[in-house]
Amino acid sequence: MAVDRSGEFNISRRAMKAEMLDAETELKLAYAWRDDRCEESLHRLITAYMRLAISMAAKFKRYGAPMNDLIQEAGLGLMKAAEKFDPDRGVRFSTYAVWWIKASVQDHVMRNWSMVRTGSTSSQKSLFFNMRRVQARLEREALKTGEPLDKHQLLEMIAQDVGVPLHDVEMMDGRLSGSDFSLNATQSAEDEGREWIDALEDDAEQAEHIVEHSHDTAQLREWLIASMNALNERERFIVRERKLRDAPRTLESLGGELGLSKERVRQLEAAAFAKMRKTLDAQSTEVRAFLGA
Repeated sequence: MAVDRSGEFNISRRAMKAEMLDAETELKLAYAWRDDRCEESLHRLITAYMRLAISMAAKFKRYGAPMNDLIQEAGLGLMKAAEKFDPDRGVRFSTYAVWWIKASVQDHVMRNWSMVRTGSTSSQKSLFFNMRRVQARLEREALKTGEPLDKHQLLEMIAQDVGVPLHDVEMMDGRLSGSDFSLNATQSAEDEGREWIDALEDDAEQAEHIVEHSHDTAQLREWLIASMNALNERERFIVRERKLRDAPRTLESLGGELGLSKERVRQLEAAAFAKMRKTLDAQSTEVRAFLGA
């Protein structure tokens, strides 16, 4: 186990140090792999998004599979995504890869689930991965309101929430009941009273979305800093006040502070944006919408 844990940390550490690809570079790599079968381009694409695969794999640890196995399956899903990705469709590779990564890990978990095989249809898969999370939320809501909730009512509410027939929920509950006791039961004596409910995924923003947003935000920040550095001090001040404030200032307000006419401030703003566009042309066209282009 120590070896596995060490290997897991090493993989995660390498993934977090990988480069962040802007949309233009990502597109070039995708074309190079699709059209020329460039192994180096494929390697860069896979390595850059391995952190996304790891973050998604971590969501499935509660099903009992070793983290190294989950990461391996997530990596396989990432490679399938790279193989099937069509750069002409106009979507980011990370958005496309999410589906393949998730499908690969889910299939692995269901193949290795210790109980009776839970089924492989899309509705059964959805029920398998969502039933206990929905159950925990419904039980919490009932506890807050003080309303009694018997087992039949609970299963009916789960069926309605997940969008599957009640019969399917009853069968899945029976299949999972051998390893799922009370959600408030402690996992083991060594876990210092940690309850099973603590391991369930909440309804907050999903990990892959957080990673993707963080990736894009970091890249946008780099582009913005580079373009702002091309401006003089007065131009930077105008751009900050007009575009980067929660409540943008008016041309009249800035003109009064700078001792300039409204029209002159507008001209300086336009000149500043032109300089920024010129800088961004060497980076990517993806952030031009920010400048109103």
